[in-house]
Amino acid sequence: MYRAFYSLSSRPFTKELTPAQMFASASFEELTARLHYLKDNRGIGLITGEAGSGKTSVIRAFASDLNPALFKLAYFPLSTVTVNDFYRGLAFALDLTPAFRKVDLFQQIQATVSELYAGKKITPVIILDELQLATPSFLSELHLLFNFAMDAQNPYILILCGMPLLLNKLALAYQQPLNQRIILRYKMQPLTRDEISAYVEHHMKLAGANHPIFSSAAIEAISAASRGWPRLINNLATNSLVYGCQKGLPIIDEEAVRMAAIETGL
Repeated sequence: MYRAFYSLSSRPFTKELTPAQMFASASFEELTARLHYLKDNRGIGLITGEAGSGKTSVIRAFASDLNPALFKLAYFPLSTVTVNDFYRGLAFALDLTPAFRKVDLFQQIQATVSELYAGKKITPVIILDELQLATPSFLSELHLLFNFAMDAQNPYILILCGMPLLLNKLALAYQQPLNQRIILRYKMQPLTRDEISAYVEHHMKLAGANHPIFSSAAIEAISAASRGWPRLINNLATNSLVYGCQKGLPIIDEEAVRMAAIETGL
């Protein structure tokens, strides 16, 4: 309904974007650069950030840029499963038929990672998402599984991703074997006030807007309510457009954003 009212060709604040359409904030570009460093050097990387900060969007853009002839991608978001289930899921992601026993699965995965890297010149890229939900045993298992040649080789890229609680879990003494092996760390930062304005304009242009629809006061209100987190900006902006359409507002004002914030629970 609001698309027709504001003459938009598509929904402006959707997550269904190609990597080329994503807004390149300073945090987005910084993390992208660090992931490319990890791609060149291999090993374990850690990405943390609040919910809706854009972690997965950056990872998706990074993964889409990997040459499938040189990298084998395995994305695993189910961090609440048991260690055995994780091993089986990772085996499936590596195109294996999982063995029954855990010890056989362990050897199967390590042998496949080594063969991909040394034999086929393909680097496995394994992304573990939502790791703030992982159990201590799950995290402890990672440093064992990704210990190759008596810790002398890194024939893989392992990306650990989660909310800031993950940092607390990794700081515990019994997680130091994993924590000390992390060669790259980055915490997502919120968008600045100027970036929020550019972000809203960017998404509105993608949706076909040919003139500003959000007033400067509305942008200020979105900035204050969202604290710069992209997902909250998306929710606030979308609900503001819905409210503006219902009230017949040609320009989204501060009141529209205030009502949207109430509806969003902010």
